[in-house]
Amino acid sequence: MDNRDEVRAFLTSRRAKVSPEQAGIPAYGSRRVAGLRRGEVAALAGVSVEYYTRLERGNLAGVSDSVLDAVARALRLDDTETTHLHHLARAAGPTPARLRTRRDRVPEIRPAVRRVLDSMTGVPAFLRNHRFDLLAANPLGQALYAPMYTAGATPAVNSMRFNFLNPQAQAFYPDWPQVAQSAVAALRIAAARHPDDQQLMNLIGELSRRSEPFRGWWATQDVYVHRHGVKRFRHPAVGELELAFEGFELAGEDNLTLLTYSAEPGTPSGDALELLAAWAATQDSVPA
Repeated sequence: MDNRDEVRAFLTSRRAKVSPEQAGIPAYGSRRVAGLRRGEVAALAGVSVEYYTRLERGNLAGVSDSVLDAVARALRLDDTETTHLHHLARAAGPTPARLRTRRDRVPEIRPAVRRVLDSMTGVPAFLRNHRFDLLAANPLGQALYAPMYTAGATPAVNSMRFNFLNPQAQAFYPDWPQVAQSAVAALRIAAARHPDDQQLMNLIGELSRRSEPFRGWWATQDVYVHRHGVKRFRHPAVGELELAFEGFELAGEDNLTLLTYSAEPGTPSGDALELLAAWAATQDSVPA
């Protein structure tokens, strides 16, 4: 996959966000472009204008980590954005055929991982891949995401398709704009890390065609990693929940993440989670 357009859009968007004042550069006269000029970024990064121009035109092949880090400092990138830039650079090089083959195969969930998932009876838990397919969930997890599991999603239960293509999503997430925007930014991280995954590229193309909000947020070039935080739900059976989530990346080559949600016992959300467990026990189980 040729990622030069992606590189160009990312570097241009980040350069536009840095003012001369932020970079410690005196601003003289009128400026035709927002943010820094290419020459200013080049000077801050310690490279020639010609070299930085080549980078911003999308050619990151062969660029050293030290140069990438210097550009990241010049553009005032945060840790997530800097990592994203390095992923874009790695994607610009040749990809071993072994990795190209493995990225599209269906991951096998180790029996030990399934046992861990099933043993987590007090918290909703899910196993997700880098395409945001929900590959497995414990009963409480299926109960929490009941709207997603009952939506008849095809070809798989996919949180991105639910967020942007299912009208129930905005009712399910009270903070839907924030949830959806961070989801797009996380998907961009995945796209940079797995540029040869055709199924992932097909998903991005589908969402771009069918969802105007997705197209708008995708164009911002923002990046985000879902490691931990708090998310609010409006569940059709138990009402409002405010749950803390944690993401644990599993060792191995299948890019699997274990996600859990929890609430402080004795709080309204803790009581709602207990009610959800009781409600789940009355439902027919959904195969994971």
